Amino acid sequence: MKPQRLVRPLLLTALLAITATAQQMAVSHSPTGAANVTNARTQITDKPVARVNGTVLTDRDLQREIYTMFPYAAQHNGQVPPELMPQIRQGALKMIVFEELVYQEAMRRQITVPPTKLLKAEADFKSQFSTPSEYRQFLKQEFQGSEKALDNKIRRSLLIDTMLKTEVDSKSTVSVAEARAYYDKNPARFQYPEAFAFQTISFLPPDKPTPENLKELRKRAEDGLKQAKATTSDEQFGMLAEKISEDDYRVMMGNHKAVPREKLAPQVVQALLAMKEGEVSEIIQMDQAFTIIRLNQHILAGKRKFEDVKASLLQELQKKKVEEIRVALDQRLRKNAKVEEL
Repeated sequence: MKPQRLVRPLLLTALLAITATAQQMAVSHSPTGAANVTNARTQITDKPVARVNGTVLTDRDLQREIYTMFPYAAQHNGQVPPELMPQIRQGALKMIVFEELVYQEAMRRQITVPPTKLLKAEADFKSQFSTPSEYRQFLKQEFQGSEKALDNKIRRSLLIDTMLKTEVDSKSTVSVAEARAYYDKNPARFQYPEAFAFQTISFLPPDKPTPENLKELRKRAEDGLKQAKATTSDEQFGMLAEKISEDDYRVMMGNHKAVPREKLAPQVVQALLAMKEGEVSEIIQMDQAFTIIRLNQHILAGKRKFEDVKASLLQELQKKKVEEIRVALDQRLRKNAKVEEL
């Protein structure tokens, strides 16, 4: 299976994060909101947040990564919710340090970027802006108007990308044989319990019902049962549920999909076990409520076939392998590096 990218070092996402957030806020907020954008931007002072072998990483680098990790900042006045900030900031800091270590290793190995690849990346980046003036504003805001500085940033990103393809992606493939071996060694993970897929039509009593209320409720349930018995398909039963049912499942045509037997009330299980698929039950009383059930499928306990879980299992195992390799690479690069978090 082709590995998924661990990091998005190509800056089409990361470089745009702060600007895109500010633009969204400026459009969607009142002048007070716009002032918050200014406040959020003035907080970025290029203050050092880390040193990696003497190379300084600033709060601007950190803020880009924070916005990349939390793209919903525009919905929070350009801020990360306080309760999430410590965790996101720490994750972002580790990521920018990791990427700097990867970049320095790429430089040590004298890896180069083909000119045609750099030109295409630059063109792709510029195409993200709707107008030339928007691009110039971004350039001024983030790189003091220097296209050379932006080009250097994109080149750096491509070098990181190349390194990660070599050191992570190429080593993170998971074969079908590996997935099959995991499947065979962990049979319990793929077992599923006995379950029932069914639809309901329910009639619910009011709070503190009177005897008259309960009598009327019973009559509504009996009338509903006649109509339910006249249905000939799950669709017809579902349309009736939408019309007369009083439980929350009415908006889903009464459909409960597959519910494990152990999660159902005894009287419901008893009724379901006595039915054939497609049949409609008699009225089932549960406390003071009345329910009518249509059985759509009785699912016996079993084990999912490998072919049914193969795609998701390959993805899961690959993601785990990618993270293991990334952590190992990070540890290897840090071993002989001087990293200071300020």
